[in-house]
Amino acid sequence: MSKASRKSANQASISRFFTAVNKKASDTEIISAANSAGQSGSKLGSDRKKKHPAEKDESKRKRAKLSHSEEGDEDIIMVQSGKGKADAMEDSKGKLSSYTLDRLRGFSCGGGPLGTVSGAPNGGTGGNDMSPLGRSPDESREEEEEEAACEKSPVNKAKKQDRQGFNLSQFANASSGGASKKTQLEVSVPNKRTKSIYTPLELQFLEIKQKHKDALLCVECGYKYRFFGEDAEIAAKELNIFCHMDHNFMTASIPTHRLFVHVRRLVSQGYKVGVVKQTETTALKAVGASKSSLFTRQLSVLYTKSTLVGEDVNPLLKLGDLEQAEDVVLDAPNNYLLCMCESWEGKKQQLTVGVVAVQPSTGDVMLDCFQDGPSRSELETCILRVQPVEILVPSDLSEATERLLRGIASASVQGDDRIRVERLDSAHFDYSTAFQTVSDFYTNANPETAGSQSLSSVIHLDRPVICCLGAVVKYLSEFNLEKVLLCSSSFKQLSNEAEYMVLTATTLKNLEILQNQTDKKTRGSLLWVLDHTQTPFGRRLMKKWVTQPLKSSGEIRARQDAVAEILSSESCVLPSVRTQLSRLPDLERGICSIYHKKCSTQEFYLITSTLSRLGAELQALAPAVQSQVDSALLKDILLNTPQLLSPAQNFLKVLNEKAAKTGDKTQLFADLTDFPVIRKRKEEIQNVLSEILEHRKEVRLILKNPAFDYVTVSGQEFLIEVKHSVASKVPSDWIKISSTKAVGRFHSPFIVEKYRSLCQLRERLIIDCNQEWTDFLQYFLPASHPQTHTHTH
Repeated sequence: MSKASRKSANQASISRFFTAVNKKASDTEIISAANSAGQSGSKLGSDRKKKHPAEKDESKRKRAKLSHSEEGDEDIIMVQSGKGKADAMEDSKGKLSSYTLDRLRGFSCGGGPLGTVSGAPNGGTGGNDMSPLGRSPDESREEEEEEAACEKSPVNKAKKQDRQGFNLSQFANASSGGASKKTQLEVSVPNKRTKSIYTPLELQFLEIKQKHKDALLCVECGYKYRFFGEDAEIAAKELNIFCHMDHNFMTASIPTHRLFVHVRRLVSQGYKVGVVKQTETTALKAVGASKSSLFTRQLSVLYTKSTLVGEDVNPLLKLGDLEQAEDVVLDAPNNYLLCMCESWEGKKQQLTVGVVAVQPSTGDVMLDCFQDGPSRSELETCILRVQPVEILVPSDLSEATERLLRGIASASVQGDDRIRVERLDSAHFDYSTAFQTVSDFYTNANPETAGSQSLSSVIHLDRPVICCLGAVVKYLSEFNLEKVLLCSSSFKQLSNEAEYMVLTATTLKNLEILQNQTDKKTRGSLLWVLDHTQTPFGRRLMKKWVTQPLKSSGEIRARQDAVAEILSSESCVLPSVRTQLSRLPDLERGICSIYHKKCSTQEFYLITSTLSRLGAELQALAPAVQSQVDSALLKDILLNTPQLLSPAQNFLKVLNEKAAKTGDKTQLFADLTDFPVIRKRKEEIQNVLSEILEHRKEVRLILKNPAFDYVTVSGQEFLIEVKHSVASKVPSDWIKISSTKAVGRFHSPFIVEKYRSLCQLRERLIIDCNQEWTDFLQYFLPASHPQTHTHTH
């Protein structure tokens, strides 16, 4: 065919194409106009407002713009007519790029714009017009109404997104100047495995959060702790850390080694903080039934201002370490939890208030019951004397008491000084419920703690005090600190008028005994002037002496004689004792931490070694004390203390000093005679190690290297290192672990199997050692009571 003939044929094809398109457009106009006229009284016509012809032309031009795109765009637009299902299917087969449409549009000379349907009323939404998905307008409108009804459901949004396909608005957005708005395709879709929009970790967090709605949760995720949702926003504000969006929640994170710093800062601001830890290990999970699922996690501990006891928040043990550490919130001198309840006696027209003050970190428990008036002056005196950091009250507290608590809380000028108020359901303060709680608590106590004797002494307390005691047992059980209430013989009366002078709230404030009236700080008060103590437990004792002055003249003279002899004695005994005591850590808190089974190996070794050393030194000074000390009070303390501290030496004999200082519980116990579980596990580990070492003989024969030995690189043990020049000797079933330019490192199938078994045994050993450590602390409990008694002096 000649060149002229081919040109003529191409022109004819273009003419036939535009003739067909114009004919279809004309037919569509006729059919659409007829349908529009026939349906003028339909629901569609009544729902939609009819447009002016000028507005209709403008709508056509807007729709025509949807088919435009920038040069080079390869988006494809489907052209459909409204002539019926068969014609629509036939026409849908023709697809043209937007670049071709622009070129062809220059040759067209009639009909409507390509890619639109002419003659449809209401801007081209006539009865026969089809939506981009082939739906009628009625169907589309019903779907829009359904979407509006389910707008708040993210799951329904995701399901709707799954049904959506391409539409013209997507192409319009793509060619409208590069707008940065997200399209509907970018909306997060449900997780295919869980059929939920949340990730497995987020679902796990929501499950734990549902049980502890009032706590900020730190979730352990590998080498860091993460906050989610509102918890993350609060943590970011209080800790000055970055918070960002991740999947469905805002999130923030802190490193594991800084957990104690951030927990203390959050607690100081009045928050309840929960630490969620992983309960599975890598090697054991790999052979378990749930090896492909998420690591299991559970809440391990909760912290508030009054319950700041535990290994996570007390890693610095020596005296002065907390003061030298950066960004660490120091412990308050007292961390009392004060529980109170009111009982109105209608016949006597009297209000009776019951109070229980507990300091879980030191073991102090104080009780009181008194009548109070409308001004709540007695209750105010009690709160100012105890200076609690947390108050536990029923939910139905009276308005006068609420007013008092608000006034005391507003007096604090800083957030970390404010008293935290915890509200418990008033049902827990009901006498019958509280009595049952107290009875069950002391009845189920271990026989060693004389639970039945404690119960007999507790049931004779006043009814309001029992109501408070039941609520305290309930509350402290959430923190695993309820054991501090088992020793009822150590309970003290808060306002004992027979022994101590009672200082009212007015006296405490006007004389500035505990804090000044300017900024409510200790500086400038009477306590600040008198307090020259050297130890934390000495400061706590000084505060008790200042707020509870003695009334007995004999006790006052005995205390004065002891102080006078310490200041003026020329004996070498008292200066030596004073030097030894000034270097002591906080023994009171340390012993209680052991009592609650919340101490680390470092803390345990520090406390027991200090007690043992102190007992030995005082025992060596006993003859000199007997002959050179005149004060009866000092002589009694210095001679009886060594006997109280003697059990501490027995605990030191069991421990390996080096392992205790480094926190290695697998090597903690020097003699495994009393720990058969650990001994058996270590024997199993040793057997596996022997088999792996024996395997070296076979490897030496294969590599023909008599001097071969395993190497360890980046924590990967038992690597077979082979030079690349002799790599041909490596069997095909060996697994390559790593390599360098000079050597390759492998594991044989035997080593792979045995090394996996070894890792599992090591992780089981850690679990067994943790359990044995907790059981070992149980033996310390009977010995801790006389040692605690030593600090009352």
